[in-house]
Amino acid sequence: MKINRMDHVSINVNDLSEATAFFLELGLEVKAEWELEGEQLSRIVGLNHAKTACVGLGMPDGQTWIELVKFYSPSDDKDIQQPFANTLGIRHICFNVEDIEGIIAKLKKRGTEIFSEIQQYEDSYKLCYVRGPEGIILELGEKINKKKLK
Repeated sequence: MKINRMDHVSINVNDLSEATAFFLELGLEVKAEWELEGEQLSRIVGLNHAKTACVGLGMPDGQTWIELVKFYSPSDDKDIQQPFANTLGIRHICFNVEDIEGIIAKLKKRGTEIFSEIQQYEDSYKLCYVRGPEGIILELGEKINKKKLK
């Protein structure tokens, strides 16, 4: 018995188009779009009368897959939660990026909340946390080329 790979990460959102636009701007691509409803979906997710719309987003190389899911029913009665980086539970998705400064500048122009300025972690990474639409927390990390440090 073994795990072969992680298949996907699912993020529930209220505004599917805004969340999709955010991830497209980061460089992901729409790989699939679909709607589901009915008894089988309701049994799979453990909710009565489930109806969803989904957008599957992936990296150009096809290795990373994110599903953005809008539940039309049943709806979540709570407002969007704005967790912090230390809130218990699954909290963020990390993307390895190139040109972190350029990406952060682009996100700032878009009005994205930046948790901190870009920080260098030892001699290995530049890191920064951002909050996207609906409280989605991303960590962006750029591997530092050691040759550039000398």
